[in-house]
Amino acid sequence: MELYSERNGKRDLKQHTYCINENTYSLLLSCCTKYKKNLTKIFQLPCHNSFVDEDYIKFNEKLFSQRINSKIPSLFRNESGAIAAPKSGDNYDQYALLDLIEFFGKNIKDVREAWNNENYRNYKNIYIYDSSKVFNEFKNSINELFSEAGLLYELNDEKIIERLVDDDVLTPEIETSFESLTDKTLHDLLESAIDFYRTPNNSARQESLEKLWGALERLKTYYESLNKKESVQKIVKNMAHEDEDFYKMFNDEFKLLTDIGNNYNIRHHETYQKDLPDKNYYDYLFNRCLSLIALSVKYLLK
Repeated sequence: MELYSERNGKRDLKQHTYCINENTYSLLLSCCTKYKKNLTKIFQLPCHNSFVDEDYIKFNEKLFSQRINSKIPSLFRNESGAIAAPKSGDNYDQYALLDLIEFFGKNIKDVREAWNNENYRNYKNIYIYDSSKVFNEFKNSINELFSEAGLLYELNDEKIIERLVDDDVLTPEIETSFESLTDKTLHDLLESAIDFYRTPNNSARQESLEKLWGALERLKTYYESLNKKESVQKIVKNMAHEDEDFYKMFNDEFKLLTDIGNNYNIRHHETYQKDLPDKNYYDYLFNRCLSLIALSVKYLLK
């Protein structure tokens, strides 16, 4: 929902971030709480109304709290032990909140809550359905909060939260091009690298580079009848279209990225290898290496 100042360029651009502050945490948690009863299928509390002698179903708050405590133990709780939003100065794990959102996304079902009798209203029963049409409503609500806060996350149709990157090189077209690879190991390394790249947790950045550099080394041996050096030369030659300048550029890029992988803690972790000096380099190196691989794949001879 765009407001007047947003539509007419009267508002400062929202700074993009991966950090969930206390205010946004509270809004996201409230959004989840709104859909609690949609989890009744897995958190049922059988009840009985003795006055009308009828059974009915309520949401089992205690079972929900116990299950979340077991499933997401680092989720913030207040002094009373209840799931709550942190206050200023509290320590909290923002990724545990993202886990909670995914848990809701994967488990919410369509429900209907109604009085047993509109005249007497003895109790409310929750009717549970097997459908999950409500997920789209939940997804849109969560993603709207992400967007309003400038958070670079998105809950996708597979009910997984993905990390977004400004000016991202990775496109659906690039992912589709990898599907045509006949080398299953190369395909699986690229798929794994992309999955780690999209994972919100910062620790996955290292894993994404490790898998991608593994894919680069695998790509360099694509032509099995040739040794690695000759295989790279054939790949570069096909990419360059006999243009000497582009041949040199692509060849230098293969060598440079190989050197980075050997000199830094990317693929290996020897004592002589260095750590990347800045966490912002992870996305830069991922996109640079991915660009070279994606272009190379276009010119591989089947």
